[in-house]
Amino acid sequence: MPDAPIRLLIADDHPIFRDGLRGMFADDPAFEVLAEAENGARAVELARTLQPDVILMDLRMPVMNGVAAIKELTRLGIPSRVLVLTTYDTDRDVLPAIEAGATGYLLKDAQRDELARAITAAARGETALSPSVATRLLGRVRTPDTPLSARELEILHLISQGNNNRETAARLFISEATVKTHILHLYAKLGVNDRAAAVAAAFQRGLLPLE
Repeated sequence: MPDAPIRLLIADDHPIFRDGLRGMFADDPAFEVLAEAENGARAVELARTLQPDVILMDLRMPVMNGVAAIKELTRLGIPSRVLVLTTYDTDRDVLPAIEAGATGYLLKDAQRDELARAITAAARGETALSPSVATRLLGRVRTPDTPLSARELEILHLISQGNNNRETAARLFISEATVKTHILHLYAKLGVNDRAAAVAAAFQRGLLPLE
């Protein structure tokens, strides 16, 4: 008796991309697309009802984003595996998704065979990562970040808003020399040499809110 197909739920806010995925699996007996969701909230709703084996989850969607949806699936105890399928592979995107409970993380430019293997692995509870994501996570393990102090984060936020050292010192009621010392420390922790690079690295790592 042949194995039952892996039952899929597609969660993405782009109808054309959803149609493409559905068409990709239409003639493959190994997979069955149960439904499509245009945002994270709808994905959670459908997952509760349909109990798919694997959810192909985009990250940046309206109403409820992918990470929030993954957290909600975990909170509700829904056993479906989540394979993130997105165009983003920065620390800001990868780490929260993995920490929320995603089984795998693949980029949308993956080839069909790679996607099929990742879905099959996810259905078995095995981790499936695109090469760039695997490299990024391995790098984080090898060179873990030194956390910034609360004061360093305050200064970094003011720098991102365009404040110079004197203005930053005035806002925080500390000396300009103290500001310079904190900036040198956060440069070392972020592995950068100037203000622009520090702000860019902070956004990439999710240390600063997107305005």
